[in-house]
Amino acid sequence: MIIYFVTFCVEGRRPVLANSDTLEAVKKGIAQLRRWEVLAAVIMPDHVHMIVSPVEDRDLSIGDFAAGFKRLLRKNLSSQDWEWQRGCCDRLLRSDEDLESKWIYVQENPVRAGLVQRSEDWPYYLDFINDGKLTASPTKAEIA
Repeated sequence: MIIYFVTFCVEGRRPVLANSDTLEAVKKGIAQLRRWEVLAAVIMPDHVHMIVSPVEDRDLSIGDFAAGFKRLLRKNLSSQDWEWQRGCCDRLLRSDEDLESKWIYVQENPVRAGLVQRSEDWPYYLDFINDGKLTASPTKAEIA
């Protein structure tokens, strides 16, 4: 399984994302995806981190995912007076160690940013892994 860590940022790093409207739009966008699977995500005030994997086509471009997901999010938000930065930051996760470190990074990002004391207190975190652990080769049964 190919797994990517991807980050989208708001232009000018405006803190407009960490709210219930964006959370619902992200959830709706994830449900609309057909060619990509989102394993985990955290919505920060000015950026979004996701751990994603192509469903079948190993040749899919992460840039296509980023552009498509930004488009879905824009469509799903009732109003949006901000823009995304062009492109995205992405990293192909090549080992269980890389995946585990990015998994921890996603979970702890709100704590490091001083937004909450404990990661479980951040309301804009999406975890689609049943047992709280990721491996580089999760089975469909491990993905909720």
